[in-house]
This record gives sequence, C-alpha cells and structure tokens, in this order.
Amino acid sequence: MITITRRIGFSRVPLRRHQEEQRAHEMPSSITRQEMLSLDFITSKHSLVMVGVCGSGKTMLSVCLGLKACSLDYKVKFFTLAQLAIKLKAAADEGRLENTLIQFRKLDLLIIDEWGYCQIDRECAGYIFRVIADSYETKSLIITTNLPFSEWGKIVADEQLAAAIIDRIVHYGHLIDTGNKDWRLTSSPMNKTQVVELRK
Repeated sequence: MITITRRIGFSRVPLRRHQEEQRAHEMPSSITRQEMLSLDFITSKHSLVMVGVCGSGKTMLSVCLGLKACSLDYKVKFFTLAQLAIKLKAAADEGRLENTLIQFRKLDLLIIDEWGYCQIDRECAGYIFRVIADSYETKSLIITTNLPFSEWGKIVADEQLAAAIIDRIVHYGHLIDTGNKDWRLTSSPMNKTQVVELRK
C-alpha cells in the first residue's frame, strides 16, 4: 500500500501551505462547504473552479483539499497552468504525449493553479484541452483563476478552444468565489497604502 507521504510526494502539492482552510468563501447553491471539505465532489467526479483576486486564498484552499485527498488515498497531481503546459509540450516533443495522457487518466484529482497569470500558445492549449476533455466524467479538477470565463480565450489564444474547455468544466462544476480581499496584503508588514499605489 502506498503511504500518505509517498502520495503527497507524487502529487507535487506544495507542503509549505499545509493548513486547514477556515476562511468563509462564498459557496454556490450547488455544493455546500461541508461537501467540499469532505471531498464528496471527488467521489461524484465533479470539478471546482475557484475564482478571486490575487492573494484571496485560491491556491491555499486547493492545496488543503489536495493534501486531504492524498491522506484519503486518492491519486492527486498539482500543477500551475504554465508547469502543465511545459510538461505536455516536452512529452509531445519527445514522443511521449500519449503515455503522459494515460498517466493523467489514472488520477482522481488534478489541480491546475494560476489559470490566468500567463498565456500559453495554441499548441500547448490543445494539449491542455486533451487533458481536460479526458477528465470529463472520469475525474475531478480544481482550477484556480483570477479571470472570469469570458476572458479565458486570452489565456489559450483561441476563443473556440476556450469555449470547449469551459463547456467540459462547467457541466459538472461548482464555482467557488474566494472574494476580492488580498490576505497576503492584510498580513504584510509593508505599508498597505504604498503597496496599493505601487500596484496601480
């Protein structure tokens, strides 16, 4: 039997953020907070899209859920969108894409973080689409983003491809609003007003 430590190592979930998530996020009517924290959505093969401003706790929440899934013996992988694109592009260049996609199909939960912080080209977007299409009705996704669906076409360089990706996510998906409060800024020793001005 694979140990929890090995599951976490395999998952690539960042351990430095391992703590119980207690912030009161806005939950949709389709899923309760308890259902989310109990990981019922993985059993149902549903997905979560966490949307909010930078520092609002999207990654923290996804990490907490990912680590809990590992502790319950689920097969989990964690990537930023950029990391996933690089991995798939390298696999394609080396003739390993199909084998890599087979490995993704074996997962129970795939977490894609930072959807919206960098653009990917059309080729990589096609590979990302294949991963998401393969996940439809077969496993759960958690996607964290700072962008509304209407702007996803900017990320994958193709509006039609973005629409196809969104369609497969939202059918069995739940939108979690992590809000517009930057928790990092709140706990920072820096002068809040100066930081806000510098960001403008």
